[in-house]
Amino acid sequence: MELLLSEGQYNLVYNAFSFVIASMGAALIFFLLVRSKVDPRHRMAITLSTLVVAIALYHYLRIFDSWSAAFSFDGTNYLQDGEPFNEGYRYVDWLLTVPLLLAELVVVLKLTKGKTRSLLIRLTIAATAMILLGWPGEVSDPDSTARTVWGVLSTLPFLYILYVLFVELGRSLGRQSDTVRKLVDGLRYVILATWGVYPLAYIAPSVIDDEAKAEVARQVGYAIADVLAKPLFGLLVLGIALAKSREDGYGPALDAEHAHGDETGDPDVEVAHSPT
Repeated sequence: MELLLSEGQYNLVYNAFSFVIASMGAALIFFLLVRSKVDPRHRMAITLSTLVVAIALYHYLRIFDSWSAAFSFDGTNYLQDGEPFNEGYRYVDWLLTVPLLLAELVVVLKLTKGKTRSLLIRLTIAATAMILLGWPGEVSDPDSTARTVWGVLSTLPFLYILYVLFVELGRSLGRQSDTVRKLVDGLRYVILATWGVYPLAYIAPSVIDDEAKAEVARQVGYAIADVLAKPLFGLLVLGIALAKSREDGYGPALDAEHAHGDETGDPDVEVAHSPT
């Protein structure tokens, strides 16, 4: 059955994809520019953030083109009668970026080598399993049992990831400063909140009877979730890297903090000079 969207519905998805492209591009430029403010010992996390938004930018350009090529305008509505919309771009993007997102958090904390290696291996396996198990359900009929079964199976690795982040990683935060611990705690809840958008978008075709509305909800939901889970997540990781850089006495990070204090005009901001 060919999908028929109103002009407003089509443009909502079209503009959502455009917004994601702009967000990923802006984040890419910002991470490249701010990287020098971070102590070299913590720059790997920023490099990973940069790589994540670069990969997402490329895939959303492909998603944008695929969406445009899939529909034709008849003067009133958009009919999906062109090339099939390629949902695979999104899953390839997640397959690459989700493990990198988790690696950002683990790497920036500078845990022991053994703990870092263990967390990276287990989180990468769980993230990969989560994406691969979700794909068969994504391409299944919305009303089929297969979509539900694969969705549930995909949720299991997600729950394991949350367990590792909230329980095991929590045990490793004792050596971190109060500032970093608070930032990490906030970041873990951001993961919980933003990643929670994905299953809502996933089940949209199964719970919304109107096929057009369901497709719009799914595409816009995924777009919003990707902006929250990639640029926003990267900014929070950057905050942790900058905090650790300042604690280590790294000059550019201290200068950036002082410059921000000067711009706010706060007379109580203490200006501390970097060590020579």
